[in-house]
Amino acid sequence: MYIPKHFDEPRIEVLHELIRARPLSTLVTLSSDGLNANHIPFLLSAQAGPFGTLHGHVARANPVWQDFQKEVEVLVIFHGPEAYITPSWYATKAETGKVVPTWNYAVAHAYGTLRIIDDASWLPAHLAALTAHNEAAFPAPWQLTDAPHDYTEKLMKAIVGIEIVITRLSGKWKVSQNQPAQNQATVIDGLHGQGSDESQAMAALVEAGKTTR
Repeated sequence: MYIPKHFDEPRIEVLHELIRARPLSTLVTLSSDGLNANHIPFLLSAQAGPFGTLHGHVARANPVWQDFQKEVEVLVIFHGPEAYITPSWYATKAETGKVVPTWNYAVAHAYGTLRIIDDASWLPAHLAALTAHNEAAFPAPWQLTDAPHDYTEKLMKAIVGIEIVITRLSGKWKVSQNQPAQNQATVIDGLHGQGSDESQAMAALVEAGKTTR
């Protein structure tokens, strides 16, 4: 990933925050047919390994857990907030006209070795932890034990666990840091005016980028 210096986000705690908030990732592996991409929610264990460890699972019918190059590291992409930025929002448009559209986004790239965990005793604890993380915001969180035991046991036979110890972690926060302060302010106003959750999240990142860069 190309990361200009002003868009670099090296802080592990910030990258971990994105991974926790947006756990649905794109897992890229090298298979016998070439590059392969799967979309998988991961649970981060922040203290395991130098940059944390990712735990997830895939369908047993998915060839990814058998058809991958074990000597080649995998890439896991976590996508944060993103938003189209119209040049009409820039305060300097009226002054010089020298503005163009762009796209703001935040992403974290995690690299590591894919390990398969085909272990029926490992899956219940993993699924319980993954569910608890993603159900935490609900007023009445669903738990694995809410479903009949024989039903979940049958489903667990159809999945396989995976683990990735992160060996490299990089982040790109393209959130208008390269714009002058007056353009950052009007971009924030424009994003707030969009009204969507995604635009509000991006506005918060632009605001944070003004004070931390």
